Amino acid sequence: MIGLEKKLTLYGFNNLTKTLSFNIYDVCYAKSEREQKDYIEYIDEQYNSERLTKILCDVTELIGAHILNISKQDYDPQGASVNILIAEGNLSSEHIDESCNQGKYSVLQERDTVHAHLDKSHVTVHTFPEYHPDNSISTFRVDIDVSTCGEISPLNALDYLIGSFDSDIITIDYRVRGFTRDVEGKKYYIDHDITSIQDYIDDVTLTKYDAIDVNVYQSNIFHTKMLIKEIELQNYLFNLDVYELPPKQRLEITSNLRKEMIEIFSGMNIY
Repeated sequence: MIGLEKKLTLYGFNNLTKTLSFNIYDVCYAKSEREQKDYIEYIDEQYNSERLTKILCDVTELIGAHILNISKQDYDPQGASVNILIAEGNLSSEHIDESCNQGKYSVLQERDTVHAHLDKSHVTVHTFPEYHPDNSISTFRVDIDVSTCGEISPLNALDYLIGSFDSDIITIDYRVRGFTRDVEGKKYYIDHDITSIQDYIDDVTLTKYDAIDVNVYQSNIFHTKMLIKEIELQNYLFNLDVYELPPKQRLEITSNLRKEMIEIFSGMNIY
């Protein structure tokens, strides 16, 4: 994990906004309509708003921020959303709005819907389970956005986020916006060195993926896409043992899974 190598002496508050958008897809083979619905129910339970709230609270702690407010919601027929408002520093009670729950779970459990806010910063997550009756492959998408102002960096939570989900395809966007000044008035449009988002991902994790970068360095825009290298079929079968399938069918399912992943990774219909 790479941190700030040299801190700038700034004039006033660090006005740089650092935004990390983290998007993952989990792909599964579920042939019958019953299996597809069971898969969606499993995902909905596995990644309900309560567990997602725990993940985002961990992210907030990892980047060194403090929770001001949390909102969460589960949806019918599927999906969930969580939004957290965070602060770079720990605020005293007289500076916190009365509507903020500060992440106290007793408050969250008393409400059907809860909304969370951060001081100048926020963390959000949305889930999108999906299947089609004519397609034996189901997908689960998670969108996470971490936006911070000041010295804290959302990049420090990348390894934890990747490890929190079964990720077959990962798309990561990181952008630094605005500018801040040093004590002599010189403007800085970024306050840390970065050549690639991959620099902030564990090497062991990277060996499991094919990864490409599309970066616009002059605009402080960084983009990385990752595609899982190996498909161990058993991990993609829902309520089915791989040895129940004849070898030819195993190859066909594996091929269809790989085609689905390549299309999602490429962002276009290929096959």
